[in-house]
Amino acid sequence: MVGTGIEQARDTMRSKPERRVGQVLEGGTVRQPAQAESDDAMVRLWLHGRSPGTMRAYAADAGLFFVRAGKTLRAVTAADVQAFTDTLDGLAPASRARKVSAVKSLLSFAQRVGYTAFNAGAPVRLPPVRNTLAGRIMDEASVLRLVHMETGLRNGAMLRLAYAAGLRVSELCGLCWRDLAPRGGAGQITVLGKGGKTRAVLLTAGVWNAVAALRGNAGPDAPVFRSARGGHLDPSQVHRIVKDAAARAGLPAAVSAHWLRHAHVSHALDRGAPAHLVQATVGHASLATTSRYAHARPDDSSARYLAV
Repeated sequence: MVGTGIEQARDTMRSKPERRVGQVLEGGTVRQPAQAESDDAMVRLWLHGRSPGTMRAYAADAGLFFVRAGKTLRAVTAADVQAFTDTLDGLAPASRARKVSAVKSLLSFAQRVGYTAFNAGAPVRLPPVRNTLAGRIMDEASVLRLVHMETGLRNGAMLRLAYAAGLRVSELCGLCWRDLAPRGGAGQITVLGKGGKTRAVLLTAGVWNAVAALRGNAGPDAPVFRSARGGHLDPSQVHRIVKDAAARAGLPAAVSAHWLRHAHVSHALDRGAPAHLVQATVGHASLATTSRYAHARPDDSSARYLAV
């Protein structure tokens, strides 16, 4: 009976014109698989695999674009993207550039997977952003003051590790004890970074011992930096800890957890670390990103050679 059913199905298929997805059909037309059934589904596809923070920010940017454009993705034109850019004039340059970049990324992705026929964001230029990196790099004395004035064991170890390894806040919060391994009197951490990329970072004995002292009887899957409820610290909690530490050290209120990462890159380069090693340690996607720190705080300038 089963064999008969299969044969009948095959006969039925043979009796119909062949219409295979992605192949040339009658009349030369091509039928491609539908990548998404709606704009919402396309946005979810575009956001898939990104970090939680990036997903939240990009989803909000895309939502704002849809509201202001008042069109579906397939109806959007380059003029719509330009008009959206103009509505952002009141924002800080970096925020404005990020929102436009997110929309351009969505439109590029939609065209790349065949959801739209044209990338309406391609002709639109990103708004210029002034490089303010130099203003967000603390000197070594400030970082050491911030770290050493923290008396709490957990918070002190966390601040030391954030600076010593140049970690992003999400990377710091996500660490489990299985990610730490002793090595040669000190140790290393394995970090799950941006884009799902993994990197290993060697630590000095001082930093390793400060972090390892927090473990107690914790299992391999337990968080390294536990919240009061026993789970992983939330990024917002880490930011509060850093800001409290900065206030005790008499540093500007603008100091954030990411400033410790900036400081790591800048100070390592100042002390002679090769740029490619710094790039590998902090997980920059491009060596050009790492090199920005050297340009932000140059060792010399032709201005010093003028008689003025």
